[in-house]
Amino acid sequence: MKDPFSIAGRRFLITGGTRGIGRAISLQFARAGATVIANFVRNTEQAEHLMSLSREESLDIRLLRADLTSKKGMDQVESCIEELGPLSGFVHCAATGIHKPLSELTTRHLEWIFALNVQAFLGLVQRLRERFEIGASIVAVSSQGALQAVPYYTLVGASKGALDSMARHLAVELAPEGIRVNILAPGSVLTTAWDSMPEKDQRINEARKRSPLGHLVTPEEVALAAQFLCSDAAQGMIGHRLVVDGGAGIVQ
Repeated sequence: MKDPFSIAGRRFLITGGTRGIGRAISLQFARAGATVIANFVRNTEQAEHLMSLSREESLDIRLLRADLTSKKGMDQVESCIEELGPLSGFVHCAATGIHKPLSELTTRHLEWIFALNVQAFLGLVQRLRERFEIGASIVAVSSQGALQAVPYYTLVGASKGALDSMARHLAVELAPEGIRVNILAPGSVLTTAWDSMPEKDQRINEARKRSPLGHLVTPEEVALAAQFLCSDAAQGMIGHRLVVDGGAGIVQ
């Protein structure tokens, strides 16, 4: 009997796929037997490290350096998918942000954040729509800031809220075409993204205290949830928001 949780032999694009949660998803998918296109833009050191692991473990991971906020970058993605063949899905991990109080935020910050966090997602869905297999899965990686007020997270939280709403609307529109769209919402995950946040250590400690597990969610735990959403085991999930926060969200 076929394993409904298997993604072996399938092909996935992971945006922001060489760092943090995206890196964990790229590795998890490849270790599960999938072909992975790991997109990145600037950090060549992290990209090279991922490829080093890929060679050591004989994983099928391919790097794609492309700026998803530009037409050239989108053209590069489309060309890559044309060469690879029909896509089994993509996970949108690519994100950027500014962590400042209201008095320091500008419309330029807003445009920059939304360009990658929201507009790039829409552009990829439009560009790749005809290149998805029947049963393909699209996963938008959101955050707790989409629903809750997080200090200095105004613009990022707004972009994630927009991403959530967009994913739900696209889920309804694309379901008749055999394309599933869902939202993956990690809780507090210890990645380098914390380095740009004010009061980093204090907020990490507070997040640990809220967790029934006593520790933050790991990127690998989020990656396993992403694999589930991209497998046949989740074929009945359409427009769902899957929270992976170690139970922190149920604790006051």
